[in-house]
Amino acid sequence: MKVERKQSVVLVPFLLQGHLTPMLQLGSILYSQGFSVIVAHTQHNAPNYSNHPEFVFHSMDDGLKGMDMSFPGLKTIYRMNESCKAPLRNYLVRMMEEEEEGDQLACIIYDNIMFFVDDVATQLKLPSIVLRTYSAAYLDSMLTILQQPEKYFPFKDSQLLDPLPELHPLRFKDIPINVVNNTVHAPILDFSRSMSDIGSSVATIWNTMQDLENSLLLSLQEHYKVPFFTLGPFHKMAPLASSTSILEEDNSCIEWLDRQAPNSVLYVSLGSLMRIDDKELIETAWGLVNSDQPFLWVIRPGSVYGFQCAEALPDGFEEMVAERGRIVKWAPQKQVLAHPAVAGFFTHCGWNSTLESILEEVPLICRPFLADQPVNARYLSQIYKVGFELEVMERTVIEKTIRKLMLSEEGKDVKKRVVDMKQNIVAAMQIDGTSHKNLNDLVDFISALPSRLAPPTPVFGVIMSSNHITIKCIIES
Repeated sequence: MKVERKQSVVLVPFLLQGHLTPMLQLGSILYSQGFSVIVAHTQHNAPNYSNHPEFVFHSMDDGLKGMDMSFPGLKTIYRMNESCKAPLRNYLVRMMEEEEEGDQLACIIYDNIMFFVDDVATQLKLPSIVLRTYSAAYLDSMLTILQQPEKYFPFKDSQLLDPLPELHPLRFKDIPINVVNNTVHAPILDFSRSMSDIGSSVATIWNTMQDLENSLLLSLQEHYKVPFFTLGPFHKMAPLASSTSILEEDNSCIEWLDRQAPNSVLYVSLGSLMRIDDKELIETAWGLVNSDQPFLWVIRPGSVYGFQCAEALPDGFEEMVAERGRIVKWAPQKQVLAHPAVAGFFTHCGWNSTLESILEEVPLICRPFLADQPVNARYLSQIYKVGFELEVMERTVIEKTIRKLMLSEEGKDVKKRVVDMKQNIVAAMQIDGTSHKNLNDLVDFISALPSRLAPPTPVFGVIMSSNHITIKCIIES
């Protein structure tokens, strides 16, 4: 159901690629439903305006000039949250003053790491909605640990492969909170609580699928007591296929893929943020060579500690693999995964990459690093069984895992399961599917929000069942 009267939504994404992409995709979804979309973004990693002419963009002074942004830490994130507060508030005040002449401001939708938005929205009495860019499994595991951290920390090296209490299939090595010397420090716990909190927000939007994570979503919804709208997968629900990449994509790799046999190539990419040491790079290189399988390998500038790009590779490596391998600095990932030559994805298991791979029926080799990645990897390998997890980054293990995925009967079984998983997700996107229905519910929900959160206030009744979540919104007079 499209809105009859033009309303605007303000989107506030976090500055990392993995967070910016789903927020822009959500913007395209909402724009297709008749909303005007305004993106209030940081100066660092600003989106490419020309890729999204349908949006209005507003750049906020983020206080990050001169800071090392190769891997943002807690200090950087808190500074950004504090710096952006006044610029966003001032911009919204101007919007509200000019509202009679333009669109009505319906709500603010913000990435959960941009938790300063809750303060601004509360001050201005504006409705706000949190966007979760990751799986329900990740947030559920984090909340479980935050409720009783002493139950999990500290732990011993001998416990790394032991199961985490109440969190099957996770082990201690998969803990989704930044661990140092087998324990977690108070600032990390405080940050984890801040990003998991929803403050005064009136709802949560998820880039996941209700049918895939139903029981976890029900449990989380009981905890937060606000409506949940699962609209995933965003990249397929969004009608516009504009690029959201901050880095320049090397499209020449598609021509290389065109010359490869169907279902023959392993695509290797560890995302837009992760970094490895030169030892892991060399072990990966030899694992790829010895597997004797064609590969397309993304080695991002700055992704190898102490090196700018691929100069840490073994001498003569590119000549050795010749036409069988291709190395690029960055690739158009969705296009690569959709290519008929690609048969597997060696990935860090970020949630965007995970969804993109499954929706193209590409099974995975999982090499997770931190945050949600170990959780995703365990669910992919142990619950959904659509990938193999690399436990050791050693060349013989890498070689055997690649060959198992690409050549073995076990690999064929994984392929069949990822095809089935894709079909179930596609069903959610159909007219009568859960994601499509939830989108209609979200449009109605936003349209019914009062323009200012002053009396009358909305009362939300959420009807829970074992199969689905039904949301009723009643405005008290």
